[in-house]
Amino acid sequence: MVGLSGGVDSAVAAHLLLQQGCRVEALFMKNWEEDDHAGYCAAAADLADARAVADRLGIRLHTVNFATEYWDRVFAQFLAEYRALRTPNPDVLCNSEIKFRAFLEHAQTLGAAAIATGHYARVRHHPHASHLALAADANKDQTYFLYRLTQMQLARAHFPLADLTKAEVRAIARTLGLGNAAKKDSTGICFIGEQRFGSFLARWLPADPGPIITPSGQVLGQHRGLAWHTIGQRQGLGIGGVAGGGDAPWYVAAKDPARNALIVVQGDRHPLLYAQTLDGEQLHWISGTPPAAAPLRMQCRLRHRQPLQWATLVEYDSERCQVQFDQPQRAVTPGQSAVFYQGADCLGGCIITAARSHPAAPLPPSARRP
Repeated sequence: MVGLSGGVDSAVAAHLLLQQGCRVEALFMKNWEEDDHAGYCAAAADLADARAVADRLGIRLHTVNFATEYWDRVFAQFLAEYRALRTPNPDVLCNSEIKFRAFLEHAQTLGAAAIATGHYARVRHHPHASHLALAADANKDQTYFLYRLTQMQLARAHFPLADLTKAEVRAIARTLGLGNAAKKDSTGICFIGEQRFGSFLARWLPADPGPIITPSGQVLGQHRGLAWHTIGQRQGLGIGGVAGGGDAPWYVAAKDPARNALIVVQGDRHPLLYAQTLDGEQLHWISGTPPAAAPLRMQCRLRHRQPLQWATLVEYDSERCQVQFDQPQRAVTPGQSAVFYQGADCLGGCIITAARSHPAAPLPPSARRP
C-alpha cells in the first residue's frame, strides 16, 4: 500500500514498485479538516492529483480521513509545546503517529503486507532488524523526520526513492506522462498552509506582550508573546533601525519566561547564538536499544538538510541525554530534534530541552565575527 499524496514523489514510488512486480494499491490520507479561512490544506486538489496518478498507473486508490488522529496525536502536542515556549517539529510526530502508525494499521486492515511512501530515505531489512539510512540525494534526505520510527514500523516500510535524486524522479514522472511531474514540492505545515505563522498562532494562543531586550538589559521594543518567536529568528521582531544599534540585524538569542522577555543580539555571528552542548529528552533508538555505552562518538543533525556535525553523546539514560559538539552550533532550539548518525545509518535522536552557550569558545571558521 503506497501512501499517495498527489505529489510526484509518491507517484514515482508507486510506479517503481509496480516495475518490481509488486501488487500495488494506494491510499490517500486526509489529515486536516479545512475551515472557512481559504482552505489551507488544499486536500481536494491533492486528492484529484492522486486519482489522476492512480488512473494513469492502473492501481486502486483508497481514501481515509485521519483528521481526528492527527488532532489528538500531532496538533494537540504542537500547541502544548508552543504554550511551553518551545518550538516543535510536527512533521516528526506526523511520521511516527500518522504515516507509519495510523496509515500502517489501516493498510493492514485492507490486506496490505507492507507500506511504501515517497520519502527520500533508505531502509535495510535484515532477518533480525531493520536499519534506517541516508538517501542518495543528500539535499532531499528525510531521515531527520523519520528518526522516531520503531522496528515494527520500519520492518513493514519501503522507500523506493532511496537511490534517486529529485531530478531523476521528475524525469521518470515526465516519461510516464504524469500530470504532476512538475508539481511544486509541498512545504511548511499542512494546517498552516499559506497563512502567516503569527496569524495562525493568534487563533490558538493568547497574546502575552513583554519587552525585547539586549543581554545587558536595554529595552528595544515589545514582543507579542514569547511563543511567537524561536531561537535564531530574524524576521518579524520589529526593532530594525534602533537608535544607536548600528546596521546589523537583530536575532533572537534566548527567552526569559521569568521576565517574559525576549533576548536579542545583533549579527548572525554573535557568540550567544551558538551553543556547544545540548540536553535532550524523549530519547529514541531505532534499534530499540542504544548502540553502545556513553561516551559515544557520532554525528548529529539539528535541522533538516544541515550537514552532519561531529559530536559525542556524553551521557544518557532511558529518557535523557547530553550531547557535546566538536564545534559550536548555531540556534540550538528547545523543542526541535537532534538526530544521531553513524556513517550512513540513522541511530535515533532526542527532543532538545536546553542548550548551553559558551561565549568564550571559538566559533567555527565560517561563523567567526569579522
